[in-house]
Amino acid sequence: MLFTGSSRRKLLKVVADRQDQYPLSLQFYLQPPTENISLIEFESFAVDRLKLLKVVENLGVSYVKGSDDYNRKLASEIRALKFPYKALAEEDYDARRKDHISHFILRLAYCQSEELRRWFIQQEMDLFRYRFTQLSGELTKKILENVSLSYDVIPESKKLNIGEKLRNSTPGLGGVKIEEFVFYKVPFCDAVDLVRVRKVYLHGGYAYVPQQDFVTIVLNNYRTKLSKALALTARSLPIVQTDERLQPLLSHLSHAYVGPDYSTERNIGKISLEQIDTLSVKSFPPCMRQLHKALRDNHHLRHGGRMQYGLFLKGIGLTLEQALQFWKSEFIRGKVDADKFDKGYAYSIRHSYGREGKRTDYTPFSCMKIIMSNPPGQGDYHGCPFRHSDPELLKQKLQSYKIPPSGIAQILELVKGMHYQLACQKYFELTHDVNDTGFSLNHPNQYFAESQQLLGGIKDIKKEQRQPENSQPKHSSQTSINKTSTSSSVNTTEEMELEGLDDYFAED
Repeated sequence: MLFTGSSRRKLLKVVADRQDQYPLSLQFYLQPPTENISLIEFESFAVDRLKLLKVVENLGVSYVKGSDDYNRKLASEIRALKFPYKALAEEDYDARRKDHISHFILRLAYCQSEELRRWFIQQEMDLFRYRFTQLSGELTKKILENVSLSYDVIPESKKLNIGEKLRNSTPGLGGVKIEEFVFYKVPFCDAVDLVRVRKVYLHGGYAYVPQQDFVTIVLNNYRTKLSKALALTARSLPIVQTDERLQPLLSHLSHAYVGPDYSTERNIGKISLEQIDTLSVKSFPPCMRQLHKALRDNHHLRHGGRMQYGLFLKGIGLTLEQALQFWKSEFIRGKVDADKFDKGYAYSIRHSYGREGKRTDYTPFSCMKIIMSNPPGQGDYHGCPFRHSDPELLKQKLQSYKIPPSGIAQILELVKGMHYQLACQKYFELTHDVNDTGFSLNHPNQYFAESQQLLGGIKDIKKEQRQPENSQPKHSSQTSINKTSTSSSVNTTEEMELEGLDDYFAED
């Protein structure tokens, strides 16, 4: 390909403009992007960053932040999702662009409530901390200049003069040579957190901060700026929400599910009705185990429970015929006769399987949908036990499931920190006697599939007789942006269809 002198100059100008727009791979996201992007790119960028932040959350609880295992796994995830996985990757313009734009998209989605803002800030802080610790000294200086944080590095001569004071005031130095460490001279007011725990040397209104603790100074500044930016974004959100293209996407991103849809197609007919009681104890997550027990005890579930449990059973392989038989046999044991069931409930079951109404093949609810929407009221059994149960009642339930006291304490601590999916993952580890699940739990049907794989599969389970325990939609014509088995539940058509399904289940 040949370029004229004029064409070459234009090409060089475009490249220079691109570099100026996203000059560094790590930043404070002070300037919002100004370019135009397609809705497909808007959604895919948001979903990929959401996946990354979910991984950051899970790793932050499962591993010690900053440990070798933590860093290795996080680096792998960042690389797979094509974000700048090393701060040295300054030549990767597309990764820097994706990082910049996706941050601002999720900022729009997560500024809507205090709880969402707190979650977003924590994950972004952990991500920033990891990336900052990968910086070389030269890049650290560039990035600090870019965000107007100019702190002086203490010269070697002064460092040697006050070496003994630095060693005595800075934990961890011990007998190490002072000249091997980099120290920053930071105003006292910027290093209050380190001063409070007596980790730095103070002199003349300045703190002498070692490089390993310097990230604390930068993170505090980043947190302050990000918190203010989210508050300002929340004020302007009503203007953004007037755009009918963006409003549905932003509304659902905060509880979006981005994994496999667990449709019934691959599993249909793999389980029998006689297996359900055994499976409920061995392989159901607590939310579905709770619903199954309530159904067996009361011979009825209100519409929220029927939706959540019915679609779960569909996802693990219950056919339409089996579903009709299962619900009918249970309901007629209660106060619903066969004729009333056929007229009031059978239609809604056929509708959920795509045999009535708009012929939409609905998919099971994800963890985020169960946690974030339709909280249970009095007389309801749906929802997430870790999110919606009183801690004391949850403790009693876990005891009835024969979870050891140490395990219960771990689960309750995760619940206290609002890590509900991680609490369920810990429950999985305790009930399946494994130290590490090897996956991030995001869906009740994922829990079931992983359990079955670990236990040997459906085909190996004996068809035991029933012994009661004592103790989102996918349209048939839908095509996915990602041509793997994953799909995003931020699709607005799906959400509207789901609301329609809710109406069909409304009869109690």
